[in-house]
Amino acid sequence: MGQVDIAINGKTYRIACEDGEEQRLSNLAAMVDAHVHDLIEQVGQIGESRLLVMASLLIADEFVDLRDSRDEAVVDDAPGDDNLALEAEERAAAALDALAERIERIADSLAVT
Repeated sequence: MGQVDIAINGKTYRIACEDGEEQRLSNLAAMVDAHVHDLIEQVGQIGESRLLVMASLLIADEFVDLRDSRDEAVVDDAPGDDNLALEAEERAAAALDALAERIERIADSLAVT
């Protein structure tokens, strides 16, 4: 099991991850940190928890927009093929479930440190 130190809003967190996932986790943390810094520019330092919640919502919104545009492209590519659209929906749901589990594991590890 690997570990990586990430920094968000100037605070460092040690996060456990699968071996070899350290760079990916660092990249994800950099994305979150960028959102937090954008929010600070817009609304100021309103507290770590609120900033992280707002950044999470922005990231979730981006994810949903990407998912929706992908689903529309799949449906546009195969008009009348309801099975293909249903499969895409099921894959998206499975991906969301996996992402939710991953976010929960990260949140749990943040709460521990």
